[in-house]
Amino acid sequence: MNRTIHPSMFRIVGLLGLLFVLAALALAQQPVEGGKKIAEQNKQFQDKALDLEMWKNRFEVESREVYAQRDALVGALKLKPGQRVADVGAGTGAFMAAMLKQVTGSGHYFAVDISPRFLELIRERAEAGKHANVTTVLGATTSITLPANTVDAVFICDTYHHFEKPEQVLASIHKAMKKGGTLVVVDFIREPGKSSAFSLEHIRASQAVFRKEIETAGFTYKEDVKVESLKENYVMRFVK
Repeated sequence: MNRTIHPSMFRIVGLLGLLFVLAALALAQQPVEGGKKIAEQNKQFQDKALDLEMWKNRFEVESREVYAQRDALVGALKLKPGQRVADVGAGTGAFMAAMLKQVTGSGHYFAVDISPRFLELIRERAEAGKHANVTTVLGATTSITLPANTVDAVFICDTYHHFEKPEQVLASIHKAMKKGGTLVVVDFIREPGKSSAFSLEHIRASQAVFRKEIETAGFTYKEDVKVESLKENYVMRFVK
């Protein structure tokens, strides 16, 4: 039996499809949530009155395992003299010295952060150390704000879970990185029954979820990097 489909049906289906796409786009623009809204977590770092001494004492202490293992973590980047590296979520610049040691004077270190106060501190440290190869970059919710093909490597330590819009930020990282470049992501283990209450509340997703997001952005997973003494954090290496 032949059936005739009224033209209005096509218009209805088309309208429903358009509404679905618009809804998906609207959802993608919303901050990712995990425990507390990430946007609310990030506000403190954008405060013009941010207490730098407090954060230095929190970030740059040997009891913080990623700081204690900073040389090994930077080593996961496999940097070479003359290369250009972006430290995304640079904070107080805890990894700056280790990276500058690897790229030497002919390379370059880009400190990217959403906090103007952190960037002020890094500039002061660079000037004090007479490091002319340091550039501070004010990042945004959707981008690391670096031009295309700028860096050979990107380092993200205990910062990925702060990305409000990871898909867009990853796209900007992919664009800023040269072909064959290295991406190293260090973040907290989030496993119910194993992780601390802080990690379960503060970190929005597991390592598997983060890895999938990064691969979807166009990066190729290479390996989990084993670093001695890391109990709360994992290290993943990707390439473009």
